[in-house]
Amino acid sequence: MERKIEWWTIALIFACSAIWVALVFSGSFLPLWIVLPCLAVVTALHASLQHEAIHGHPTRRPLVNELLVFPAPGLLFPYRRFRSLHLTHHNDETLTDPYDDPESFYLALGHWQSLPGPLKALMRLNNTLAGRLLFGAPILAIGFLGADLRAIAGGDGKIARAWLIHIPAVAIIIALLIAAGMPVWLYVLGVAWPGLSLILLRTYAEHQASERPGARTAIIESGWFFSLLFLNNNLHYVHHANPRAAWYQLPAIYRAGKEKWRAANDEYGYRGYGDLARRYLLRQKNPVAHPHLRR
Repeated sequence: MERKIEWWTIALIFACSAIWVALVFSGSFLPLWIVLPCLAVVTALHASLQHEAIHGHPTRRPLVNELLVFPAPGLLFPYRRFRSLHLTHHNDETLTDPYDDPESFYLALGHWQSLPGPLKALMRLNNTLAGRLLFGAPILAIGFLGADLRAIAGGDGKIARAWLIHIPAVAIIIALLIAAGMPVWLYVLGVAWPGLSLILLRTYAEHQASERPGARTAIIESGWFFSLLFLNNNLHYVHHANPRAAWYQLPAIYRAGKEKWRAANDEYGYRGYGDLARRYLLRQKNPVAHPHLRR
């Protein structure tokens, strides 16, 4: 029987928030080389918890879930924009299509051919793991902000409202940073940027273009650290097949039918993020232009 309230997830949300606050206010007695990386990890974990909230956890009430993850330590993405885009992304029939999948990193061939040479070089670099970790965050931020600003200027009230709701979520974070004496610019460069880069490590291999929908989504058998950080979304094919399953249920679902899952996604996956780095740290994993889409 499905639980009405998932207490493990609620406990993790409060633990994540408490650790973030403790780290922000620990700058007077801990060195920044410890504080900033730890904050980046906690910020990435909060993004994973937002993903859980989008999928109906830890309660059956969407507004309660939104309020539980309301402050925005990642600063960039309004929760309601994340929710709208991500739920659209969960249509497996259109996964990776740059027109229909808002989380696709592919470009349509015509768009790719129209880009100037330096931008093409940057996009190729962004398709290596090193490039994605170093430059993926600002590339994503510029593209996302530009698209939303154009939509708002064109009269999209839903997107405008999402950003208005996002203002107090960011204001809470900035107020806490000021109270703790941490410069906002340092937080942006030392926490928000690397925190988003950690999430981009997860998304780097989650999907690939394939003519068969099942083969578009990866399974990465990670160790405990990244499994917890990504709330088991490294088992991404299992998540797409069971989008309402809570994060702590995914490993058991995977173990119960491991061979079935691996066969269903055509064995698309990796033996952890070290395996992924060995293969693609300095090599493109995928072409920038979608290989099956010619529009």
